[in-house]
Amino acid sequence: MARKKKNLIFENVEVIDAGARGKTVAKAPDGRVIFLTNTVPGDVVDIRTGKKRKAYFEGTAIKFHKKSDKRAEPICDYFEHCGGCKWQNMGYEHQLFYKQKEVTNNLVRIGHLELPEITPILGCKQQYFYRNKMEFSFSSSRWLTYDEINSDKEIDNKDACGFHIAGMWDKILDIEKCHLQEDPSNDIRNFVKDFSLEHQLPFFNPREQSGMMRTLMLRIASTGEIMVVIQFYEEQKEKRELLLDALANKFPQITSLQYVINSKANDTLYDQDIILYKGRDHIFEEMEGLKFKIGPKSFYQTNSEQAFELYKITRDFAGLSGNELVFDLYTGTGTIAQFVAKNAKKVIGVESVPDAITDANYNAQLNQIENVEFYAGDMKDVFNNAFIATHGKPDVIITDPPRDGMHKNVVAKILEIAPKKIVYVSCNSATQARDLSLMKNQYKITKSQAVDMFPQTHHVENVVLLEKI
Repeated sequence: MARKKKNLIFENVEVIDAGARGKTVAKAPDGRVIFLTNTVPGDVVDIRTGKKRKAYFEGTAIKFHKKSDKRAEPICDYFEHCGGCKWQNMGYEHQLFYKQKEVTNNLVRIGHLELPEITPILGCKQQYFYRNKMEFSFSSSRWLTYDEINSDKEIDNKDACGFHIAGMWDKILDIEKCHLQEDPSNDIRNFVKDFSLEHQLPFFNPREQSGMMRTLMLRIASTGEIMVVIQFYEEQKEKRELLLDALANKFPQITSLQYVINSKANDTLYDQDIILYKGRDHIFEEMEGLKFKIGPKSFYQTNSEQAFELYKITRDFAGLSGNELVFDLYTGTGTIAQFVAKNAKKVIGVESVPDAITDANYNAQLNQIENVEFYAGDMKDVFNNAFIATHGKPDVIITDPPRDGMHKNVVAKILEIAPKKIVYVSCNSATQARDLSLMKNQYKITKSQAVDMFPQTHHVENVVLLEKI
C-alpha cells in the first residue's frame, strides 16, 4: 500500500505576484512556484502545500506574519466561502495593476508580440452592484460552515438559495445579501426563498433529483426593467401559481415574469420552453439611443455600463469613415455591429447561435438600422470563400470570440482575405495572444487597451488593433 505524501510547510514566505485564475504566487525554497488562494501580493505567510506537481505547488496560507498594504477589507460576509469575488481583499487600484500586467505578460510571453505604448486599463466606476444578470440555485442540502459541522447543535433547516460552492456540485451557499446586482435583486431572491419555505415548496435535491424549486434568474437592465425567471424541477401547479402570483403582487415593477419546468439532469435553459406568466417575454437594454431586446436566453454583456465603454473603444480602434465594409465575427445579438453601423457603409455579422441571430435581426429592425446583415452558422464553416464572394472582402474585421479564441481556420481565412484593420476584442488574453501570434507576420499591433468588466474578480477584457504591415 502506497504511503500518502505529507503536506509540506514553508515558513515566512513572501507572496510576490497575482497569477492566472485569480491565484496569488509565491516561491518555494527550491524555486518552484506556489499558487495560493487566500493571500494578497505583499503578504508574508506560512504555507501548507496541497497538490504537488513537478513544476509547482498549490497551497494555503496558515499563518500571517505580515499583511500586505495592498489589502482591502472585504465588504461581503461570504467572502471566504463564495468563490465569486476572489479579489475583494485587494484594493481596487491593485486589482487593475495585476489585470493590466496579466494581459501584457500574455501578449509578450505567449504571443511573442511587439507591443506599442499600451493605453492604461479602463477601470469600472461601479465596483459593486454592476451586474445586470444573476443566477441563483436552490438546494435542500446547503453548504455547512465548519463551526456548524463541529457543533453539537442539530441543524433542522438545510434549504438554501444562493451559489454553488467551488468544487461541490451539490452544495449551495445560502445568501442573504449579494453585492453584485442592484436592488431589488436581494429583496426578490429573499422573498422567493422565504415564501417557498413558508408554503412548503420543496427545494431541489441534486443527488436524488427531486424537489420543486430549482433556480432563479434575475435580469435588471440599465433601463430599470426587470426580468425574473424561476426554474421548477417538478410541476406542482397550485403551489407554482401561488408563488408567482405572490411575487407579482409584492413586486409590481417586474416587467417580465416567466417560468420553466425542467426535469432533466442539468439546469441549462437553452433547450427548454420558457413560459410567460405575466408581463412581456423580454426586457430592453439601451445604449447610445439603441435598444436591444433581451429574452431569457439572450446573451448581453453582464456589465451594461462598462459594455458601453468597451464598445466605444472598439469603435474608436476601428476608425471608420463611413465607406468601409465591416465583418463582425462572433456577433452574438449584434450589439457591436449595430453600435458601429452608423460609421460604416455596411456591417455583416456572423454568429453560431440561431436564437442570437433572431435577436440581432429584431434589434436592427427596432433601431431602424438598414446597413447590417446577420448570418447564423459555425464560424469556421460559414466564413469561407463562397461567403467572401457573396459579400466582398471587408476593409475592417471586428472579432469578439468566446474564451477559447478563434478556430485556426478562421484565423487562416482572415489572413487570406487580409483586411486593412482587425479589432480583436477578447475576454481571455491568453487565447488572444495565441491567435495574434499567428498574424504577426502580416499585421502589427498599433493599439491595445484592457477594460475591467468585472471588479473584485481576476477577469479582464482586452481590445487590440491590428493594422496590415
